[in-house]
Amino acid sequence: MQKGPTPKKQQDVRVIGVATGLGCSIVAALVLCIGGGVLLDRYFGTEPVLTLIGVVLGLIVAGYQLMELAKVGNPTARPGPVSRRIARVSAPRDRERPRVEERRVGDRGDEGHEE
Repeated sequence: MQKGPTPKKQQDVRVIGVATGLGCSIVAALVLCIGGGVLLDRYFGTEPVLTLIGVVLGLIVAGYQLMELAKVGNPTARPGPVSRRIARVSAPRDRERPRVEERRVGDRGDEGHEE
């Protein structure tokens, strides 16, 4: 019997994590751009101008992130900088490094020999 998830399940979980991260960043980009436009309009007194610029900027950023999200599950597509960075963070590091046995302080590995 195999312990833990299979590599296919690990890949599926990783893709779900990247998609969730990009989805949250789409919402955050829209809220920040539109909210920033509204706040700047109130501060400068230019009511609809900066809000509309914020909407356009937010839609451009959200569109780019949706393109990145469409590439996540496709093994032949090259991921962009956003999904590549998120995938790097979510990738497990345990399999890359070999396990090192722990040694106690003062243990040199030469057992049976005294100085």
